[in-house]
Amino acid sequence: MQTVLIVVHLIIVLALIGVVLLQRSEGGLGLGGGGGGGVSGFMTGRGQANALTRATAILAALFFVTSMTLAVMSHRAAGPRSILDGAGTSQPARQQPGGADNLLDTLRQQQNQGTAPAPGAPPAAPTPAPSQPAGPPEAPQSR
Repeated sequence: MQTVLIVVHLIIVLALIGVVLLQRSEGGLGLGGGGGGGVSGFMTGRGQANALTRATAILAALFFVTSMTLAVMSHRAAGPRSILDGAGTSQPARQQPGGADNLLDTLRQQQNQGTAPAPGAPPAAPTPAPSQPAGPPEAPQSR
């Protein structure tokens, strides 16, 4: 809807520019450069002035209306939303199987196990810590 309104707004802007440029200037040289402006022989001077003035007023009013409508649509789209709007539609968080209360507990369990379980698989029970002190790993000796 907003895209259609923007296209209509741009067409109104181009028409308004064209109508304003067709009007005869009061004080200077006209569009013709020799003192007379506008389209010669199209309408009489008075009829042409009335039609162009009326067209300018109508296009200006349409320009104003489309500008205000676009501004209102933009303001409503960018407005802050209440956190209570989606409160009834959200689902409660699921508990992790195996007694893990949060992500940190799950990561600690995986680290204690040494391997990460497959996605979707329940985490295994934690293994007891080794009783030997952790030292640097021993590398095999070459012969």
